[in-house]
Amino acid sequence: MRSNQFMKILIIRFSSIGDIVLTTPIIRCLKKQVPHAEVHYLTKAGNIDWLQHNIYIDKLFALEGDLQPVVLELLKESYDVVIDLHHNLRSRFVKSMLKQQYNSRVQCFSVNKLNVRKWLRVHTPINKLPDRSIVDRYFDTLKTLGVTNDGAGMDFFIPESARITDKDIPTSHSLGYAALVIGGQHATKKMPVSQWQRLCRDVNLPVILLGGPEDAAAAQEIAAIDPIKIYVSCGKFSLLESADLVRRARFVVSHDTGLMHIAAAFQKPILSIWGNTVPDFGMFPYYGHNNLVAYPDPRSVLIENKSLSCRPCSKIGYTACPKKHFKCMNELPLDKAVSQANEWALTK
Repeated sequence: MRSNQFMKILIIRFSSIGDIVLTTPIIRCLKKQVPHAEVHYLTKAGNIDWLQHNIYIDKLFALEGDLQPVVLELLKESYDVVIDLHHNLRSRFVKSMLKQQYNSRVQCFSVNKLNVRKWLRVHTPINKLPDRSIVDRYFDTLKTLGVTNDGAGMDFFIPESARITDKDIPTSHSLGYAALVIGGQHATKKMPVSQWQRLCRDVNLPVILLGGPEDAAAAQEIAAIDPIKIYVSCGKFSLLESADLVRRARFVVSHDTGLMHIAAAFQKPILSIWGNTVPDFGMFPYYGHNNLVAYPDPRSVLIENKSLSCRPCSKIGYTACPKKHFKCMNELPLDKAVSQANEWALTK
């Protein structure tokens, strides 16, 4: 390894947007705490747009299909440290190639994904998962480097070109609105339209629905109950612009999505909606210090049906409920959600 005057570090996390946002405290603390650190980041090409504005990243590498081209680029860099926050076959291949090139001089660190404990949580009544965010588990990976959590939470940087102005949203929403993120990667992590309609109807604040183009039809169905109160942004804004809509919101309601973690990066109050997955996996909204039980944060309120023995049925999600009833979403305690939302609606 080079002297303490310079250290070149590579972080690996291929996907997805929420998981990448959860790595941002690691990026910042490495840059600030390791003397003369040069921090590089390897991710999928589709993630470059929202990482390129991170002021703590010195160089980005994009994976586009085949690993070989990007590995050849990485081999030119002569890294001192490689931090694998994905820990899958592809990231292990990258590490092995770099170690081979540098004759094992490079130090490699890999996150413990606790896959056995996650399997037990899904398939048995046994819960051995720690009461901690995955962010804190990422910091465990860096103990021997002496890098510690600064407690400042997560980062998300929005360029001026993606900033939303009052002209971009209805006048009725310019004095304050709730951002409702209706999208999600898997169907069993998404609340049904009827539940969103009920929430929109009872919240005492204008609403902006957020999601991708694939969520536009559901959003229009939700908005049909009150087209003035409910504004559909799905498919109309880029991810960076949607992130700015989250930043401007009074509070956020979201499934377990990338925008939920972006909301936490902006320290927004969040009502997180949990279906077939559970926050125990460590992906709950994180503000820099909070755990689920021991040190909860009042800005994070979890909405979940805890009465079901079939939940969690997966650590990721399905296209449909395996039990056919979908009670995890159809029987959520929405009264609690509405009550909390209306309390936050009064706070400017």
